[in-house]
Amino acid sequence: MKRLIVTVAIIVGISFLVPQFAGASGGGAHWGYSGHAGPDNWGNLSPEYSDCRKGTQQSPIDISTSVNNDMHPIETFYKSTPLKVLNNGHAIQVNYNPGSYMMIGSHKYKLLQFHFHSPSENKVKGKAFDMEMHLVHKADNGEIAVLAVFLKKGEKNATLQKIWDSMPLKAGKTKSSGGSINVTDLLSSTESYWHFTGSFTTPPCTENVVWSILQNPISVSDAQVKKFLSVIGEDARPVQPVNTRTIYGN
Repeated sequence: MKRLIVTVAIIVGISFLVPQFAGASGGGAHWGYSGHAGPDNWGNLSPEYSDCRKGTQQSPIDISTSVNNDMHPIETFYKSTPLKVLNNGHAIQVNYNPGSYMMIGSHKYKLLQFHFHSPSENKVKGKAFDMEMHLVHKADNGEIAVLAVFLKKGEKNATLQKIWDSMPLKAGKTKSSGGSINVTDLLSSTESYWHFTGSFTTPPCTENVVWSILQNPISVSDAQVKKFLSVIGEDARPVQPVNTRTIYGN
């Protein structure tokens, strides 16, 4: 079987959109996860958010079936970064210092930040996981790629606890632990993953984003999930139609 070549369209002006993907509250119309500002109405809140309503390759999705393919391995080259935790009002986020990246075949994507959602935004055969982590990357030509990791209730996650211990309780606040963290310690095996083209899961819902979701989850304790929900609340966009997209797996 031919190896999958990962390609993505160049997104014009993507640099100012990346914080929106991260769930930042700045810029554009106010949006949220409930009521008039909730996901069902995102596309009507602002002309900038029209992709949320009109897009045909929206994220997240329910991975019900996939096409087996001998895909390029995902190779990660993540360094440690100072642990500064941001509560942006929509998610808990850690911004990453320059110098860390992942490779998918010959495509290099620089790591910008990672953040969390609960419950998981993407689903597998209709099942949501307890949480989902998104590692947001950007290539030199503006291409955006997300590496996603599911979190399933089980043992306490020691690396995650470092972030939780510095979690700001108020939106717009950043808290530093004075230490560092390496997101590699929050990854499961990168050998098995699903791949598809999707979008930002928050306004403006821009499409042509490369998605890779690791098939094996990592652990998170019940108490860790409850703490996240007590600070942020549920921050998951409902799954969107797959339409004509092909989901690849290995």
